[in-house]
Amino acid sequence: MKIQFLGAAGEVTGSRHSVELTLAGRQKRFMVDYGMFQGGREATNKNIEPLPFSPNDLDFIVLTHAHIDHSGLLPRLCAQGFSGPIYCTTATFELLKILLPDSAYLQRADVDRADRKQKAGKWRGEMPIALYSREEVDLALSQFTVLQYGQVVEAIPGIQLEFRNAGHILGSAIAIIDITEDNAQKKRCVFSGDIGMKGKVLMPDPDVISNADVLLVESTYGDRQHRSLQDTEDELVEVISSTMTAHGNIVMPAFAVGRTQEILFLLIDLVRRGRLPHLSIWVDSPMATAATHLTQHFFSQLDSQSQATFEWFKANPESVDLRFIADVEESKALNKIKGGAIIISASGMCDAGRIVHHLASNLPREQNAIIITGFQAYGSLGRRLVDKAKKVRLFGEEVLVKASIHTIGGLSAHADRAGLLDWLKGFELPPKSVFVVHGEPESSSVFAECIRDELGWKNVIIPERLHTYPC
Repeated sequence: MKIQFLGAAGEVTGSRHSVELTLAGRQKRFMVDYGMFQGGREATNKNIEPLPFSPNDLDFIVLTHAHIDHSGLLPRLCAQGFSGPIYCTTATFELLKILLPDSAYLQRADVDRADRKQKAGKWRGEMPIALYSREEVDLALSQFTVLQYGQVVEAIPGIQLEFRNAGHILGSAIAIIDITEDNAQKKRCVFSGDIGMKGKVLMPDPDVISNADVLLVESTYGDRQHRSLQDTEDELVEVISSTMTAHGNIVMPAFAVGRTQEILFLLIDLVRRGRLPHLSIWVDSPMATAATHLTQHFFSQLDSQSQATFEWFKANPESVDLRFIADVEESKALNKIKGGAIIISASGMCDAGRIVHHLASNLPREQNAIIITGFQAYGSLGRRLVDKAKKVRLFGEEVLVKASIHTIGGLSAHADRAGLLDWLKGFELPPKSVFVVHGEPESSSVFAECIRDELGWKNVIIPERLHTYPC
């Protein structure tokens, strides 16, 4: 058996891992995740590059969760000829029915907008590319097979699959794949997907896995510790209070799935506990609106604190003026608000969608605040803001950055170094091979060294993109 790392190796996005093996004398191949690279033109080039094998060679795909950097190129792959089953959890599939059509729409809208500006002589730089259409999304969605947590299925003879809860976002899963290769003992491969933090808002703790022969573990925050939830709350209260006192707006870029719902639950809970006064919150993302309603549908999968907060808000709806923006005209009207608004909008890395319009309107005003709550990939607009850019180019024009920029890391849906190590301690014996993926070079390097030093595990590998490793 061998694994080829086609993405999320040396970087965070573009998760896709190809597994090749021999069963009944025949070569078989499957993939875990098929995500989109994110962060500038280099990411686009990777998204359009061909696979090193034919999509027809794939027997099936395992999808750990719905985030676009894990799922976002599945429609393109299916359009290129992959026709096998795609396995995911029930909640992940429901989220994909929201996320993937929205992704196709945003890509098409970006291309059309750039084309109009180019014809008017107002566009500078590379033209965006639409990676797939809505029709290709529908084709991909027709190929999914949904599983419950703990359900074991035979993907093909000789390969069994089980999902366990990763505690990252709704439906997120750790994939356990048991393989009985020709003339070999059964081999257990565990793909962590993205691992959530223990004790965080909204999601339950990640399930503990006791054994693996081959382990792929994420390392997004493998080189750092998150702030405690208490410190995070304190900073959030301070930024919101001071901005409201200055009669400014707060703009919060947030991934529509997971992060938006977590922020909403936290803000409502802060009001419930008297730490913040009445708030006016606008959620400007049709996808986030749909995902929030879906979160309510899967109420039983939330942690107990979030369930209690939701019940309190239902009984006290006047405590927070929460509005979900339905159409483009309502979205445009938000840019006329000069103070007192909390605007939560997608995309989380600020590279597309309605958030870009809100940043264009609010960045030039120093009384406003931009609160960054999630990871920002190299090359993304969000990363440039985090890195204290004085001006940014939006819609082909330079925009001055006068609003204050605040990075609040304690809301991350990813486990930090201590959280990841704590999850790894659940394994009774060291896996024979450990691959550290889904992290920028420094993060993966630091975390790999921590695994060697603190756990005493020996065969810890940081794979290179496009390289193949026997295991």
